[in-house]
Amino acid sequence: MKAIIDDKIPYIRPFISKLVDEAVFLPGAEITAQDVRDADILIVRTRTRCNRSLLHGSRVRFIATATIGYDHLDTAYLQQAGIRWTNCPGCNASSVGQYIHSCMLVLARETGLELQTTTVGIVGAGHVGTDVQKKLSSLGMKCLICDPPREQKEGNARGQFHSLQELMEQCQVITFHTPLVTEGPWPTLHMADASFFSALKQRPVIINTSRGEVVDNDALEKALADGLVRQAVIDTWEGEPRISRTLLEKVFIGTPHIAGYSADGKAHATQMVLTALCEWMGIQADFKVEPPSLPETFIHSADPLTLALQLYDPRSDSSRLKACPEDFERIRNNYPLRRESASWLQH
Repeated sequence: MKAIIDDKIPYIRPFISKLVDEAVFLPGAEITAQDVRDADILIVRTRTRCNRSLLHGSRVRFIATATIGYDHLDTAYLQQAGIRWTNCPGCNASSVGQYIHSCMLVLARETGLELQTTTVGIVGAGHVGTDVQKKLSSLGMKCLICDPPREQKEGNARGQFHSLQELMEQCQVITFHTPLVTEGPWPTLHMADASFFSALKQRPVIINTSRGEVVDNDALEKALADGLVRQAVIDTWEGEPRISRTLLEKVFIGTPHIAGYSADGKAHATQMVLTALCEWMGIQADFKVEPPSLPETFIHSADPLTLALQLYDPRSDSSRLKACPEDFERIRNNYPLRRESASWLQH
């Protein structure tokens, strides 16, 4: 069997070489129909659009995306063409949770945000939103959850779910963790638009680590200029990698779609992809994908909050992007080692 693989998927090479006869690594955005024509397996990230124009006439029968989101997969076409596909739900939830947790610590230190008196609205309570809730609750923050699909499925007898309107009225921080949905009863495309920003009551901090199109970037830029929003933390952007430089200049923290890029999250995604591939091939996945250890020179603080910023300080990623916004893709594709826990230190 032959596999075409995004060359930025980490830790996969020693394992995939034992599973397929031929593994070809290519930049995800540059994979073409000619490349996949004689391939059986395609392993991608968000930069590869898997649709009819890419796959028609190929022998591809299995596609795995090493990401939570799968809006870059034309699932209707894949089903019609008999191509099995899989994504990695929850693979980097803890990584995004770490990102949000660290951003809150930086906001507290640099803007005086009082975490223990702050109410945060979490829009989308899947794997990622649930981890974010856990981490922010540990900081003493009050969390309000908005997730209409879950509310319809589970009911709201305990009052655990809140409307978006309630979040807009009560929350000093609103963070988005939804998929990009363009139709149906709960679309998320431009969920945060001009009318959303004009109706806010608390001048909140707006955070988006979901999909860039969930937040109308032009409307956010105007809301920041008009003082409707106190600060913004943006990791996912409309038009990536050609993002709005004027919005980047205005946001408190702006990063190149790397909230889920801890080494732990990446290793988890690769493990999930390879496990799904083995299942499809009918063989046992008897391996464990492990990320690298932190260097022996890492000296960790005894204070847990200081240690959290030692492990990950989003200001570094933000400074790199603001200095060279044209390097969005290069910075994203050459991301430094980031671990979620100091327990992984080498001894």
